[in-house]
Amino acid sequence: MPESKSVKNDQVVDIPGLGEVTIRQSAKAKRISIRLKPFAGVTLIVPQGESIKEGIRFLHEKQAWIQSNLQKLEEKEQKLTIFDEQTEFKTRSFALRISKHAHPKVRLQLKEGILQVNYPANMPVSAPEVQEVIRYGIEESLRLEAKSFLPGRLAWLAKQHNIRYQNVTIKNLKSRWGSCSSTNNINLNLHLMRLPGELVDYVLLHELCHVHEKNHGPHFWARLDIMCNGLARQLDKAMKDYQTKIY
Repeated sequence: MPESKSVKNDQVVDIPGLGEVTIRQSAKAKRISIRLKPFAGVTLIVPQGESIKEGIRFLHEKQAWIQSNLQKLEEKEQKLTIFDEQTEFKTRSFALRISKHAHPKVRLQLKEGILQVNYPANMPVSAPEVQEVIRYGIEESLRLEAKSFLPGRLAWLAKQHNIRYQNVTIKNLKSRWGSCSSTNNINLNLHLMRLPGELVDYVLLHELCHVHEKNHGPHFWARLDIMCNGLARQLDKAMKDYQTKIY
């Protein structure tokens, strides 16, 4: 039997030849299906009432197809920006500036709305160690911005819709924009600060809606649509243009 561990309502199973696969039982699903998504890997969707063992058998049948498409998935995951002096990256509170300097190490400074990155003149800006520091600087600056903005915005939206939650935490989540626990603690991804304002609000309203509706059933979407002035599905579709880790 494959080794497994639980993550909220999902189960993560180690499948030989495929690695970790998330198994999700869904009341909406009508048939067993497989979903591949950058940085989320393989998800097996199993309708409620259907045998998980049957789902795993289906995985093995589709193993060649999955492995082929996992390669394409890895290519998408590698489509990260190579930041250089011409890169335009700006958020609500800071802009990125990159330049060479004589010092042998990469240096970062966030001051007066500028994230300044200086890298060694004898090293290409595309070098992995330079890009790693740039991304670290961006994410830490986003974290500061998110902590300054998101809790207040969430509180304001919650007040508008008369919703009470427990705590809010800002994290660098791998594949989710946000989550709401069974005890109504809300986690928000610091990368929300890269989204347009209307999509930031959509994610916050989405998680606030989970305070009352713990799944994505018809009642959830009906409630969320009211909260989003009838635009919930449209905004949800717009979210597909963004990835938490590809930027």
